[in-house]
Amino acid sequence: MRNRLLATLIALAVLSAPAAWAADAASVSQSLQKGDLNSALAQVDTLLAQKPQDPQYQFLKGVILTEQKKDAQAIQIFQSLTEQYPELPEPYNNLAVLYAQQGHYEKARAALEMALRTNPSYATALANLGDIYVKLASQAYQKALQLAPDENASARVKLNLIRELFEQGKNPAGTPKKGTPAQPVTEAQPAVKPESKPAAAPAP
Repeated sequence: MRNRLLATLIALAVLSAPAAWAADAASVSQSLQKGDLNSALAQVDTLLAQKPQDPQYQFLKGVILTEQKKDAQAIQIFQSLTEQYPELPEPYNNLAVLYAQQGHYEKARAALEMALRTNPSYATALANLGDIYVKLASQAYQKALQLAPDENASARVKLNLIRELFEQGKNPAGTPKKGTPAQPVTEAQPAVKPESKPAAAPAP
């Protein structure tokens, strides 16, 4: 999931963004593309020193911290953004990604539902919510099997289907892998996708 964070950073200078912000963001994006996270973070901190309440700069810092695997700090930034700008769905989505990586799937679900409350047509959040529901379902099936393994044959079948679903998602060709033992999966990871920028941030 982390490697997807940089996928669209090259397009940070979107037409809807102010020209000054687009230029600054493009400079930070270049540092990110080079893998120079420390330089990118220093640039964003400089920008935030000038505009500490700017939601785009705060969001970008959260993305950089996520790339640095400083999840606690990234969560703090995205959480703060949801409080300052509750109308922005992207911080909720990225919170959900971080929660899912930590195994906090109920928190991830709640964050995604908030994202969709602010923007019901937010396709990324909808897809991520589907993945979270699948993970929650797999946990429920696993628990049912642990409590009564002989009475829940259907739960075992559904767990195997979930496992095959995630295996197909990992396969670039989109075809099931052969020779894979049919066992219930307990650690299927939802492919929740983070955002690299807010679509339209309000003026502070």
